[in-house]
Amino acid sequence: MRLASLSSGSSGNSIYVGSDSTHILIDTGCSRKRIVEGLSKLDLSLEDIDAIFVTHEHSDHIAGLHTILKKYDIPVYATKGTIAGIRCSDKKGEMLSSCFYEVRADEKVRLKDIVVNPMSIMHDANDPVAYRVSCGDKKMAVATDLGCFNDYTVDCLKGMDSLLLEANHDVRMLQAGPYPYMLKRRILGEKGHLSNEKSGELLCRILHDNLKAVMLGHLSKENNLPELAYETVRLEIEMGDNPYHGNDFPIMVAKRNELSEVIEI
Repeated sequence: MRLASLSSGSSGNSIYVGSDSTHILIDTGCSRKRIVEGLSKLDLSLEDIDAIFVTHEHSDHIAGLHTILKKYDIPVYATKGTIAGIRCSDKKGEMLSSCFYEVRADEKVRLKDIVVNPMSIMHDANDPVAYRVSCGDKKMAVATDLGCFNDYTVDCLKGMDSLLLEANHDVRMLQAGPYPYMLKRRILGEKGHLSNEKSGELLCRILHDNLKAVMLGHLSKENNLPELAYETVRLEIEMGDNPYHGNDFPIMVAKRNELSEVIEI
């Protein structure tokens, strides 16, 4: 299995996950051109994509969906609420004939040799989910837009071989930054985004001996820095109540506008 971020950040998100024979995108929140460029570096094209799984209807997760579906007949999987949100964003009704399939949290979807398992998340969208993807005994997860986490979140993410996890903002940068008060309050709220510290705290609860790699994603351009996200999460592991050290696992940071490193297991 492979996992790679084609684009990651507050301005657009699209993640590739796949096996030798099955290829999916999780979100298409950047331009079709950028997705095509990213896939080409993986020796893939949009013709190879078996399905698109959408986490929620915010523009930084669906901005490229309209143009992709104009040219490619790719099945789209999302919750009922997310599908409704996507259709509301389609002002010209261009996607009415597109093939949407409804998913529900903790109900698995099988596509050839992979299984996709949605999980509920707290975020200010209609019915948002994160996704766990498995192929045989290999397991990966893409979990962003988590306003908070609880025991359910931890249980869902335990046992992953690798994952892309949100580290959206540094709390001090956000508080001192130019965002309006209400936007700051939204981001910091239980239906907003995970801070670097909270990302590290969640990671501390799901670390295990066989974890191969962690990618930090969905970083805010205005309220975070890749180096700061990396160091904060690493220190949370180092200082956390767990038997591991910050350098025990490869931790990488997804790039904003280009293909990230590829996690392969």
